[in-house]
Amino acid sequence: MATRQDKREMSGTNFDGGFDALSCKDNNEEHPPYPPSNHGSQSNVWQVILAVLAVVLLIVDISLGAHYKILTDTHLTAEDVEQIRSEVTYLEDSYKNVTTTMQEAQKQLDSEMGSQTETNWELEHQNKRQTDYKAQMDKMKNDIASMRTDLSMIVGGCRHCPPGWILMNSVCYYFSFSESAGLKTWNKARDFCKMYGGDLAVIDSKDKENATVKILLNNEDLSKPLNGFWIGLRDSDQEGTWKWLNGTVLVEGYWNDGEPNDANDEDCAAVYAKENFFKAWNDFTCGATMKWICEKAPTSTS
Repeated sequence: MATRQDKREMSGTNFDGGFDALSCKDNNEEHPPYPPSNHGSQSNVWQVILAVLAVVLLIVDISLGAHYKILTDTHLTAEDVEQIRSEVTYLEDSYKNVTTTMQEAQKQLDSEMGSQTETNWELEHQNKRQTDYKAQMDKMKNDIASMRTDLSMIVGGCRHCPPGWILMNSVCYYFSFSESAGLKTWNKARDFCKMYGGDLAVIDSKDKENATVKILLNNEDLSKPLNGFWIGLRDSDQEGTWKWLNGTVLVEGYWNDGEPNDANDEDCAAVYAKENFFKAWNDFTCGATMKWICEKAPTSTS
């Protein structure tokens, strides 16, 4: 009995308020202070938490290991750093050299472009001078041709041709340049020529054609619409057979492109002031009004 009581006393002293525990033993056995079921749940929760912490620590440990390996793999020695520094310095120097070379090349290019521009200016200037010289030469040639005509008249006397007519290749020609002369039909122009003892001009050679067109070019205002000049050529007797007024059939014509086309019964020919004298003729209706060219033999000086 004493032993059991001592044990009770010893077990009773393990809790605060031991006497209450001894006196209420039976009640405590029926209603324990810590329910077994709650204690087991809390233990399970802590076990789960510890397991999770263990997993987290494992992950952290693995991560640290991997990070350390990366740091170990990328660790550079002093030699590596020095070599990289040398390479960077070399690249910087190379970049500076390339930049300097490029700048010098750009300067050289700018200089060459400037020289080329001046050369182009000079070439343009020389081309203009050449054009001016050509124009002057053409004018001098025309002046010489005109002086030769005048010289023939001076040497032989002005009585060779009537006033207003010019002597060319021993033939007197009249060009109706004057505004007062007006415009005439082909027949009226021919009547005018006959009144002075001549007829409409016969241009039956290349030399005559060239000389006639040059006179037109020298006297016509080329900035205005060109006037045609009637000549003594027609195909009114037989369409397509062109004849001069002296009765000869046309052998070599100096028609413009597409001419003669007989568009509206065009049976009379006219000459124009064209740079290309080989393409200076057109055919027109004889009733059209134009300027004209007469020719006649020079008068005797006796």
